[in-house]
Amino acid sequence: MTTSNILKVNDLNVYYGQSHILRNVDLSIPEAQMVCLIGRNGVGKTTFLKTIIGLLKQRSGSILYGDQTLTDQPPYRRARSGIGYVSQGRDIIPQVTVKENLLLGMEALPGGLGKNRHIDPIVFDLFPILEKFLGRKGGDLSGGQQQQLAIARALLGKPKLLLLDEPTEGIQPSIIQDIEVAVQRIMKETGISVLLVEQHLHFVRQSNYYYAMQRGGIVSCGPTENLSDDVIQEFLTV
Repeated sequence: MTTSNILKVNDLNVYYGQSHILRNVDLSIPEAQMVCLIGRNGVGKTTFLKTIIGLLKQRSGSILYGDQTLTDQPPYRRARSGIGYVSQGRDIIPQVTVKENLLLGMEALPGGLGKNRHIDPIVFDLFPILEKFLGRKGGDLSGGQQQQLAIARALLGKPKLLLLDEPTEGIQPSIIQDIEVAVQRIMKETGISVLLVEQHLHFVRQSNYYYAMQRGGIVSCGPTENLSDDVIQEFLTV
């Protein structure tokens, strides 16, 4: 049985001014699977995610999400079509409460916050600490708790595809494990697809498929079970 792709990127080129950042990138994400994009800092991984969600514009190439072409779609339309994005900086709002941060995630739902005010309890099941801290300001949370909040907020938009940009960066090991378990549960229970940018090797190996990026281009790919120590040494290890 052939698995269909939720995202298919072909020959993608992206520039910052005159600087050519992404070079002829091809990448596919099958439905209900996790794909990991690996590479050292500065090779273009975050640029790739920002292009998928629409924060950066491609110069050429195509991005197909299901049967939709995303080329001219603004970020809010991409979010409402089912693409969730958790940025590397988490981008929670520090001055408002955990509850208010979570409610903002539902802006991606049809009707936005005008029609959606109920926080799905699945996020408290995945991240119990958030329910305890609903009245606390986002900026008062630890880095790991902020990361859990950012993922939960994205999930409340009911995405079909979740983009995660280095979710374990700067986080203590115990919370890294909690996030890994939560992502696996999300995929198993909801059928969501995940594109993960990550350097934490244990998390990388939980993905179904990997792509390695160097100087803005894809230089290696394959099933993660075939991810060799040589590839890790060349494209991931600092």
